[in-house]
This record gives sequence, structure tokens and C-alpha cells, in this order.
Amino acid sequence: MLETITRHLYHKDIGSCSDRELYAALIALCKQKNASATRSPWPNGRKLYYISAEFLLGKLLSNQLINLGCYEQVSHELQAAGKSLSQLEELEPEPSLGNGGLGRLAACFLDSIATLGLNGDGIGLNYHLGLFRQVFEDHCQKELPNPWMEAQCWLSKTNLHFSVPFGKLTLEAEMYDIDIPGYQRPDGTARKLHLFDTPTVDPSIVTEGISFDKTDIPRNLTLFLYPDDSDHAGKLLRLYQQYFMVSCAAQLIFLELEQQGFAPETLAQHVVVQINDTHPSLIIPELMRLLHQKGISMQKAAEIVSGTCAYTNHTILAEALEKWPLADLEEVVPQLVPILQYLDSQVKEKYPDPRLAIIDQHQMVHMAHLDIHYGFSINGVAALHTEILKTSELQPFYQIYPQKFSNKTNGITFRRWLIAANPALSSFLSSHIGENWKQDPKHLETLLHYRDDAETVSRLLTIKQYNKHLLTEYLLQSQNIHLNENSIFDIQIKRLHEYKRQQMNALYLIYKYLEIKKGNYPSTPITAIFGAKAAPAYLLAKDIIHLLLCLQHLVQQDPVVSQHLKVVMVENYNVSSAEKLIPACDISEQISLASKEASGTGNMKLMLNGAVTLGTMDGANVEIAQLVGKENIYLFGAKSPEVLSLYQNGGYHAATYYQDPEIRPLVDFIISEPLMQIGKPQFLQRLHQELSQKDWFMTLLDLKAYLETKERAFADYENRQQWGRKMLINIAKAGYFSSDRTIAEYNRDIWRV
Repeated sequence: MLETITRHLYHKDIGSCSDRELYAALIALCKQKNASATRSPWPNGRKLYYISAEFLLGKLLSNQLINLGCYEQVSHELQAAGKSLSQLEELEPEPSLGNGGLGRLAACFLDSIATLGLNGDGIGLNYHLGLFRQVFEDHCQKELPNPWMEAQCWLSKTNLHFSVPFGKLTLEAEMYDIDIPGYQRPDGTARKLHLFDTPTVDPSIVTEGISFDKTDIPRNLTLFLYPDDSDHAGKLLRLYQQYFMVSCAAQLIFLELEQQGFAPETLAQHVVVQINDTHPSLIIPELMRLLHQKGISMQKAAEIVSGTCAYTNHTILAEALEKWPLADLEEVVPQLVPILQYLDSQVKEKYPDPRLAIIDQHQMVHMAHLDIHYGFSINGVAALHTEILKTSELQPFYQIYPQKFSNKTNGITFRRWLIAANPALSSFLSSHIGENWKQDPKHLETLLHYRDDAETVSRLLTIKQYNKHLLTEYLLQSQNIHLNENSIFDIQIKRLHEYKRQQMNALYLIYKYLEIKKGNYPSTPITAIFGAKAAPAYLLAKDIIHLLLCLQHLVQQDPVVSQHLKVVMVENYNVSSAEKLIPACDISEQISLASKEASGTGNMKLMLNGAVTLGTMDGANVEIAQLVGKENIYLFGAKSPEVLSLYQNGGYHAATYYQDPEIRPLVDFIISEPLMQIGKPQFLQRLHQELSQKDWFMTLLDLKAYLETKERAFADYENRQQWGRKMLINIAKAGYFSSDRTIAEYNRDIWRV
């Protein structure tokens, strides 16, 4: 199979090719197979356009080969020629098209859309330099560009071009595609991720770190995901990006509609647009603008678009529900302003409640309000999250549109997060319970028959130890980090944000450090591993990273403490490192403040790979607890009603908790002499001030319960058979969190494609 490609490209057999040549040949092989895949028929149904600012794909080679059903064959061909597929995979740069859970979810969803054979494609932007590449200098995060495009890569340039009008300029757009094959489908179904770019973008304008002229839109438009918006020019650039994405999407939709012979006014019959978070919200007025250009009245255009667009809400954090000054929209997209004003007037005429307005009294345009009024579906992403939307955050909307609201609990693709990331566990599962779980993950529940079988449990523990060994080797080679693979791997990997409370984990590490200094040693050494990027302008998040890196140094330099405790901050955390970290994890840290994490998907990936969750009753942790039973998860902390009440009544005062004699020494250690000598005093003092006086996400509220529960989890770890039984139950119950299930629900209830 592969040799046919190498002889065609290089006139060589596999053994005579360089690794670079073989890597390029494998991309060519996958593209060839995807090109022959069938496209789902459209005339008898609808087509889905899944629009998202992020698609965090991860490396694609192994995933493509697995889904195309040729991973084993290619691996054997390479082995026979003295080559290694895993070695070739290391040559692949990770596409810099996403950041955290939102983007990874979108990638999993595309995989499931293709696997289920649904007629749908993704639409996003082709970021040249990604979010940023994270490096650590002087115990601080530093941001660098993260280029990923190479001459041989997964992008395929199409011949489609669109013209995108802004207030002061017009840009040419060009479309690139990445193939998304379904998992071993008999018909070879593949979908597309359409990524829009402009040929005028110029990475050479980036100077110090990730600094560049934010006003030079033709040259900077698709350089970075989420450019720094701490100044006005950065805010406008984000608006330029968002409109560029949705204008291209809308033009593509109408082009494909026309190619199928469908009239524009039949848009809602043949198209469904899923708005993934509020970044693509301007698709609503843009579709209306194009319909109006085609001779359709504004009122009719609003009706058509309202039957076309659906909105997924991913947050209840007010700062993440986008609002734009109308003046900014007038500057960037003046053609949309009259449409937004028309839509707002229609809402105000029907619903005078100012909480429901699209344009508020301060002339701010609320994107989520636009999506809710002029979309036919609004969904949350976990049962608790959706309930909070209905009863609290979006209650006024739920009262007038109850039929629009539904829950679609997030999911992950098992192709990447078990089959590709954990082949040892995958093989074990297939040998024990058969192959059916690969097509229908609910079959993992069959594993429950073995929960009291000592040999099966021992085998799971052996696999976990093997994966810890692999992670130890990986971090040694990639970052020169030395791990004790016989320690407990306690892992918190996610975006750095105060609500996710990495700072609470840091306070535990201070507690443990002080305990060890007193001579109270843990039975088994503990390795606390973090992976996280902080947004460049998010100073407190960067302060938390600084604290963790200072603790890493402090512990490492202590000859006694370092025998029992290790703190590791993985540099430039991404999908590739997640694929190594997740199979090796013993304890999964999911400690966000209850009511703040919409769902989480890292919790699902870690559970699937045999980690036991330590967490609050937040997001999908609630559903994990219901599935595995409270004896197989470690829960602590205030629950959502209490937290929401504290916010509502102003009832939480950090300074009061700070006076607690068990809490104050831990917080004060942040500005103790040992850490101040290592770190930057102004950063440590700022974080100390925040925790002791404000603590908006109530770290100190849950801290003592967290310390107690975590100590209990570490004590339970010592009973290896009982711990292995918890692992087994978590794996067996993870089937519910398949993105195939999530996408099937979206299609059944919302898309109907």
C-alpha cells in the first residue's frame, strides 16, 4: 500500500526513503484514500455547517490511519523495511488551530459527524501561528509564535475564493480543507474542515514574542488565535476575524445551496448552522444580509435564519458571553449594523424586559442574546450546566423560549483518546470483552463482570504502570524532566483560569511541603503534574503559573522533600502531550468552583483511561459521579446552589477565611522568604493579595475540604487492588461520554441531517 506511493513519488522502495519522505508519503496516502471517500447525499435532507473559532485537532497521522482502517497494515509495511511509524509521527507538527476544551470538542465532534455518516462540515480560520508556543523563562510563562504549516501538511488548497467587505477595506479569502475521515466506515465517508485564510497575511510582521501591528488587518488577520485584546486595536482585530469567518461561511453556504439547485428562501429546509459559542454569532445578520441582497424582505430573512441557526452555550462566566460596543461594529462591519438594529427593535417591541435586549442601554450588542432570539435551538453541554442556564443565567430567555432549550452533554472520541492514545489498554479491553466497544462504547460496561477478578484488576494496574513509564521517558526526552514512575501521578491539565482553581492545588502542595518538612512523609511519593497556558493578558493566571514554577524549583532543590514530592509544569501543553499524560494519570484533578465549569472533557478522557476523579460537583463531574457511584470518585466542596447564593447575596468574604489558622499559613507561604528568593516578588504579592482579599472563585471556601479529601484519596491508593477496582469501574462507565452519543443526540433533536 505505502510502497505504491513511495515508488510513485520518489521511485524508491520504503527502505530507501528518508523519514521525511515517508512522512510525506503517508500524508499523500491518506489524502488519496480520503479523496475516494463518498460524500453524504444532500438533496433529501439538510447539511450541517459547524462553525467554530477553534478546532484543536492534534496530530493527525495516527488518527487518520486508524479511521481509514490501515494503521496496522502501514505499521507492518514500515517495520518490514526497518522503519518505525511512531518515529514518523514525531515529525508531525501539531496544527495550531485551537486552545482548550472548546477547540478539542469541535475536533471530536467532526470525527463523530464523519463516523456517523452525517452530512456536515466544519468551518473555521486557518491560523498561521496558533495561540502561542509556551516557554518558561525565570519561572514565568513567555509566549512565542507557534508556526505549524509545512510544504507537506494536511492542508489542501481549494480553488474557492470569496470577497469579504469591511468598513474600510475588502479582503480576498481563500479556502483550505483538511479531510476528516469517519472510523472504518464501509463507504469510506469523510467530511471536511474548511479553513479560511487571506493571501495577504504576513508572519514576518511579528516582532518581540508575539507582538505585531494589530492595525495592519490585511497582514495580521489570520496570524493568531485570540489575539491579545487588552487594547482597542486588539478588540477590533478579534471582530475582524469573527466577521471574516462568518462571511466566508455564509458565502460558502449559499454557493453550495445554489450548486444543489435550491432557492435561497429554502435555506432553513436544507441547511443547519451550529454556532459553537458566541464567536460565530455574526453569521445570523450576515445570512440575513445576503438573503436581503437576493430580494428577500428583512422580516422574511429573519424568519428563514431563525429556522437555520442553532447555538451551543459553553459558559456561564459573564466575561465569556461576548458583548461588542455598537460603535466597534459600525467601524468594522457597518453593513450589519442596520440589521442588528432591526432585530433588536423587533425583540424590544415584543419583549420590553431590558434583560432580553440585543442592544442594551449602553449600546452594547449581546451576542448570546442574538443567538437565542434568532436561533431555533439553545443547548448547554452538561446536565448541571443546562439547569443553571434555565434557572439562573438565562432564566428570562428560558421563560419565553422553553422549547428552544435542551442539554447535550459533551463527549470525546474514543478513537483518539483510547485507541490511539492508549494502545496497551485498548488491546487489553479487546482481549477481555471483544471488539464491540470500538463501534459502541457502551459495551465497555461488560468490563464490570471482572471488577472482583483479582487477575483482571492486576492487569489494569500493570498497564497503568507501563503508561507511567512511557510518560517518564517522554518527559525526560522532550523536557529533561525526571519523574519517579513509582510515585502517584496526580494530574491537572487544562487551560489556566482562576475558576479552574490551579491555585487551590498549589496551596495543597504548600501544605504537603510543610508537612514533609515536619517529618510527616506520604506513604507513596507524590508527583503533581500541571499542563496549562494562560492568556497573554491574563495577569493573575500567569501569576499562578509563576507560583507553580517557583514551587517546582523549591521542591526540586530540597534534598529531603524532593524524595517524597515533585511538582512538574509541562511546557507548551497541547494534544500531543495530553496523549501521553492522560493514560499515565492516577488522580484526575477536576476542582473548578461548582457552577463555573460548563462541562469539561478532560475529566472524561482521564476517566476513560483509568484515572480516578478528585473533583467538585461541577460540570460533567456530576454525571461521572452518578455513573460510577460515590465510592469510585472523590467529591468535595460547596455545591452549585450554595455558590450561586453566595454570589447573589455577596456572602463570601475571602478575608474571613484567610484568618483561619489552618489556611493563613498556606496563603502566606506564597510571600514567604523561600519563594520570594526564587520568584518575582511583585507577582507573588499580587497573587497573595488576590487570594487573601478577593478570591472571586472561592478557593479558600473549599480549601480545607480539598486538603482532607485529597489526603483520603492518597491513603486509599495504598490498597492497590481496591484502587484498581475503582479504575476498572471508571473505564467501564465511560462509554456514555462518547462524542458519537453526543452527536447522535444533536442530530436527533436539533440538526436532523
